[in-house]
Amino acid sequence: MRGFLFSSSPTGAPTVGVGLTCAAVLSLPLTLPAAAAPARPVPAADGSMTGGRTSGPAVPGSTQSLPLVPLTRELVLGSAPQQGVHRQDVRHFSLVGVVWDNPGTELHGQVQVRTRSATTGTWSGWQDVDTHNAHGADPDTAENTSGRVHGATAPLWVGDSDAVELRVRADAAPATGDGRTSSATAPLPSGLRLELIDPGAESPASDSAGDPDRTGVGLDDAAAGASAANSDLVPLGAAEIPALSKEDTEREALAQRGPEAAGTQLVKPHTGPRPRIVTRHGWGADEKLRERGFVYTKTVKAAFVHHTASGNNYTCSQAPSVIRGIYRYHVKSMGWRDIGYNFLVDKCGNIYEGRAGGVTKAVKGAHTLGFNSDSMGVAAIGTFNSTKPPSAAVTGAAKLTAWKLGLYGGNPKGKTYLKSGGGNLYPKGKNVRLNVISGHRDGYATDCPGKQLYSKLGTVRAAAARYQGR
Repeated sequence: MRGFLFSSSPTGAPTVGVGLTCAAVLSLPLTLPAAAAPARPVPAADGSMTGGRTSGPAVPGSTQSLPLVPLTRELVLGSAPQQGVHRQDVRHFSLVGVVWDNPGTELHGQVQVRTRSATTGTWSGWQDVDTHNAHGADPDTAENTSGRVHGATAPLWVGDSDAVELRVRADAAPATGDGRTSSATAPLPSGLRLELIDPGAESPASDSAGDPDRTGVGLDDAAAGASAANSDLVPLGAAEIPALSKEDTEREALAQRGPEAAGTQLVKPHTGPRPRIVTRHGWGADEKLRERGFVYTKTVKAAFVHHTASGNNYTCSQAPSVIRGIYRYHVKSMGWRDIGYNFLVDKCGNIYEGRAGGVTKAVKGAHTLGFNSDSMGVAAIGTFNSTKPPSAAVTGAAKLTAWKLGLYGGNPKGKTYLKSGGGNLYPKGKNVRLNVISGHRDGYATDCPGKQLYSKLGTVRAAAARYQGR
């Protein structure tokens, strides 16, 4: 691990939408709040309980945005090559990330953070924050050109914390044109800020989600709209979409294609059995954060597999909180219209609805810059560069892709063509031949989904094909 010294103080398709509001910046010093009240757990498929907090009124999430300060008197093109946040007490948070002004600027450097546990009072060691966050909306789309989008690192889950320290150091500048190595450093992006995310508890409307006699009670317009997108599968306000057998899934798929299509279908579709899916309502999404309305593409021809790069130090009971944190980071800190992924899978194999619009529909995400049209993004919660993904997560991804791709006639072991919307691998307009189940790095030059998860994609394809009966 590289280190450096510095002094610390003691302390797309048409959509109906409205503009996002900017997150409030909280001034320091800040007093510590009372312990957050728990939220209703969501039972997992294996009978365990997911969702960190377990009772009491819902607690809204929050974002603290702290500007970085120079940690050296040296300047590179007017910018300090070492910046950070001195150790200081803050309000409770559980997820961190660093953002900057220009989304087109990359951060060439090392970002490290250490945090103090709100439970034990113990400081963590320095943890690396992944700077190569290559997710995003396609160029020239309304989401990308809204003027609200920022450059950002990947988010990092650190658990319930009440103090923080951050350091950012620029990498050495690239070699000069004559091949000589430069001793200078590249400038850091302008407007660097540390984002501290408290995911909060579930929204108050979630309190009735587990009661069939009160399903849908208390939903505001935004929550009702997100839930209604799945009304062809479950009642309004359902916390989960239950699993179906392969036979029932195929009957449902034929019925949803309409009477005419169902009457002329000669061959049963290769559709995997529908897996259990925790809805946005089930993981406690605050629907007032995102833009209203949904954006769709024509079909789903491919699935891109990602990792969230948010670390592996979470329990499956914390997964809904991790997702709420990523959701808030994507929308309030990075300026996207909603969470970028269409689905997420935790280390226990539980599957979660991501971007709103309906789990069976071709919802346009912001997961693979240049290839968000006619595709879906599936994110394994964790970091899998050197850590092997849990087998349950690999199985969850296979079950999900077998079902969703099957709804659109996709063969998990096949190939397809997608037209590039522009990126760092393929120019805009180029038709690119890709695996129907691809890794993020296949469409964009990035480490995502991590070496270890990428090596498992063959297993995902084979298992998904078996679930489809191929």
